[in-house]
Amino acid sequence: MVWSIKNMSDIATLQRVLSSSKTIAVVGLSADWYRPSYFAAKYMQEHGYKVIPVNPKYQEILGEKCYPDLASIPCKVDIVDVFRKSEDALPIAKEAVAIGAKHLWLQIGVINEEASELAKKSGLTVVMNRCVKIEYARLFGGLHWFGVNTRIITARKQIPKP
Repeated sequence: MVWSIKNMSDIATLQRVLSSSKTIAVVGLSADWYRPSYFAAKYMQEHGYKVIPVNPKYQEILGEKCYPDLASIPCKVDIVDVFRKSEDALPIAKEAVAIGAKHLWLQIGVINEEASELAKKSGLTVVMNRCVKIEYARLFGGLHWFGVNTRIITARKQIPKP
């Protein structure tokens, strides 16, 4: 099966995944503040999620102990958020299933249909080619931090009243 826009998760699924989850294991999280993984994880941490870094290169990221793989995490994980190449997603999906994660989230640009199918067959909800930070902000009102949630939907330039 080839990935297509039809495979992207619907709004109700995204809301359910994000609102029912408390713990996110971020596979491929970088300690570099300018990397997208760091920015997304920091944002989610600041919005009440427990972020568990998974990267064998580091001891600690964002004030949290960093684990070399998902199997080393001693607590329950709700979402496995993947910031790795698409070809790395299948072994990560297998680990997510093995640790009993509820959801597999493949970030923007991470598309692996085999990983998706394996996770779905094992009962995990799969979100693919979406950013957890962007979706959280879009669905739960965080976009105003960037000045774009004006509550006005228009393509016209607003002219200030005198």
